[in-house]
Order: sequence, then structure tokens, then C-alpha cells
Amino acid sequence: MVLSIVIPVAVAALFILPESWKIQWGHTNFRSLPFFHAVLNGCTAVLLLMGLGMIKIKNVVWHRAANLMAFLLSAVFLVSYVLSHLSNPDAKFGGEGWVRGVYFFILITHIVLSLFVLPLAMLSIYRALTNQIAAHKRLVRWTLPIWLYVAVTGVLVYLFMAPYYPVAS
Repeated sequence: MVLSIVIPVAVAALFILPESWKIQWGHTNFRSLPFFHAVLNGCTAVLLLMGLGMIKIKNVVWHRAANLMAFLLSAVFLVSYVLSHLSNPDAKFGGEGWVRGVYFFILITHIVLSLFVLPLAMLSIYRALTNQIAAHKRLVRWTLPIWLYVAVTGVLVYLFMAPYYPVAS
């Protein structure tokens, strides 16, 4: 539960980090990380759907594998996301008109719901691994749609933002 509080606070702090405090990694270019993040989010969404499909046909082994892999990809995403924000200049959305409203609706719902993914996913996994199956099922009714929405909208945020990321110099 401590991680569920500390991690979102740390990630939020990245957005107020002055540009002058960003880490310089020599000639290493981390500008492709947003694309990598979209790939991780897309793969997470696919794995979550695979996990759902596997449990529907009562294949617990593959259900567990797909969901643990989705959690692993989400963890890799989180580390990479922090690295990206520590080393890249912030990008601003430049879209106008109705697209701007759609983008900000998706972004805000993505951010708000992402706060719940880590605690829900960790508790869901814990309940499954400790064989608390009834409690696991009740919790996953919330965890899966929220986690899936966050993964899919993560890809959408990247697609909206792709034209506005700074190019490598």
C-alpha cells in the first residue's frame, strides 16, 4: 500500500521538476521512449485481454502468465516513464479545436484512473496468488476495466502527442 501512495506522488513530482534539473546522459538519446511506452501499453492491453480469454476457457496457468506479464510490462513502463521525464524536455499538446477537448478528456481520465491501477493490480495479484479466488474475482471486476482503459488510453495519448514530441538534435 505504501508503494501505491509513494509512486504516484513521485511521478507527479516529475511534472513540476524544473528543466534545469533534468538529467543529462551524455549523448544517449531517450526521445524514442514515448513510442516505447505506447508499445508497452499496447502489449499490456493485449495481455490483459488474453488473460481474460484464458480464464473464460478455464486455463488458469495461461491466465496467470498473461496477467503477471501484463504487470511486469506495466512495471517496466513505470521505470521507463520516470526515466523519460527525468531526461527529456516536456512536450506540450498543440492541437486545436474539438481535438483538443477530446485529447484532454482522454488524458485526464487516463491520469486519474492510472492512480488506481497499481494498488488494484497488486491486490488482485496477491489475492490470486494466495488463493483468495472469490475476493480476487470481486476485485478484478474493477481492476480489469480500469487497467485496460489506462493501457489503451496510454496508446491514444501517445498518438495524439506524437507530432509534438521534440525531435532529436
